[in-house]
Amino acid sequence: MRSDYATPIGLAYGGDDSRDNRSHMSRPVPWDSIDLHSIRVLHTVLSERSVTRAAVRLGLHQPAVSAVLRRLRRLTGDALLVRGGGGLVPTAVAQRMIGPMGEILRQADGMLAAARAFDPAHSEHTFSVAASDYLDPWFLPRLVARLKAQAPHCRIDLQPLGGVPDYRQRLATGEVDVVIGNWPEVPGELHQGRLFGDEVVCLVAQHHPARRRGWTLPEWLAAEHVAPTALVPGTRGVIDEHLARRGLQRNIVVRCPHFGLIPAMVADSLLVLTTGRQYCERFTATLPVAIVPPPLDFPRLQYYQLWHDRTHHAPAAQWLRQTIRDVAAALVAPGGTGAAALPSMPSTRAAQAPGPSQAARTDR
Repeated sequence: MRSDYATPIGLAYGGDDSRDNRSHMSRPVPWDSIDLHSIRVLHTVLSERSVTRAAVRLGLHQPAVSAVLRRLRRLTGDALLVRGGGGLVPTAVAQRMIGPMGEILRQADGMLAAARAFDPAHSEHTFSVAASDYLDPWFLPRLVARLKAQAPHCRIDLQPLGGVPDYRQRLATGEVDVVIGNWPEVPGELHQGRLFGDEVVCLVAQHHPARRRGWTLPEWLAAEHVAPTALVPGTRGVIDEHLARRGLQRNIVVRCPHFGLIPAMVADSLLVLTTGRQYCERFTATLPVAIVPPPLDFPRLQYYQLWHDRTHHAPAAQWLRQTIRDVAAALVAPGGTGAAALPSMPSTRAAQAPGPSQAARTDR
């Protein structure tokens, strides 16, 4: 005769259920029907060894806990919790499940915590940034130093810039987290965070004639210019795009894909580099070069970071973008006439801009 102490606890579980249990023993458990809530309920019941205490701990009604337990018994074909000599005890099957269930719950809690918050001091996240060195020669070195100081276990992947189709795809696929540049127009589906604006100037050697007597527009156009290699063959940068709109073209005799090498080329030649003051001022103390104004007005260069909607709310990506803003702001010379910090924009989609292309969305 079966003892009452071997009777499974919970709601009554008659002969039909017993036959159903035996049939389940021979079939694979349908794991896709076991959700995280059921695992948490069972783990709590087994830990507390009481449906009543488990219900209180979980903030559920006791019938709801019993219903989950009954469903899991049918799925596993095991009683899971039975009455023993000193009270309720897990079955051998349930005992083997306690450890794996605890690990599942810990991993789930960790996954959700990672989605809610980012801890730079302990994170091993890999940050991918696509940028050139024309914003400021100190920008990328100081960005890396700041990232490693605040997130010492992180990895940093600096990648070269590409054209618009290239960086759109790289952002959309997650190959890069942020793209930093100064394109005149950017795709409307991307978020944009402005970093700073800069005055357009010319960098020449100290022995260049323009440093002493200046130049006219025809003289400047005819001078020997050096410019960065186009990211996409056949396209123009912001300087030449502005000239083309006015029907002008300068005499570019050298193109170089390495922007950081151009100031040294200028120092030993009559080449002219036209770019932002922020960049040029970094070399006036270390190379025999000087800054002179161009003979025509240029709109201020606007430097910004772009990112895709897929990382817009990701805590690690938000932290990266804030760090980029902080580093860029720290590089702006206080009270200078060159680079000037721009206010951060709100986290909203920009309205439709005039003209054929849509303005990029902005964010802090």
